[in-house]
Amino acid sequence: MESREQQVRTWSMLCHLAALTALFFPLGLVLGPLIVWQIKKNELPEIDAHGKAAVNFQLTIMIINVIAWIILLGSVGIGFFWRSPFFFIGTGFSFGFIIWLINIAALIFAVIAGLKANNGEPYRYPFSIHFIK
Repeated sequence: MESREQQVRTWSMLCHLAALTALFFPLGLVLGPLIVWQIKKNELPEIDAHGKAAVNFQLTIMIINVIAWIILLGSVGIGFFWRSPFFFIGTGFSFGFIIWLINIAALIFAVIAGLKANNGEPYRYPFSIHFIK
């Protein structure tokens, strides 16, 4: 494999795997792929498709997280208002677990996309909204 192709594959993989910076910095979910994509898209045009896919998916996950947290905080508040003794268990913990599962799935999809990009294959994220065309 020639050097340029290996470089394209490596940077394409990094576009997807940069979302893992969210493990240390919450906004890294979107900023990681966005920064890698913006730095290399002009130098290596083949990265453009991977960067757009990664940023679109991570934006989708971020929007889902914001909406889910609003629902979570609202549902815990309603249970407290009604004086239910199980308001933390019934609404907060179960919905918090769903948020956790969504985020774990997003990180797994990012790793799968990174591995596919390293093999030179395109990857289409499931349930991703296409903000950037």
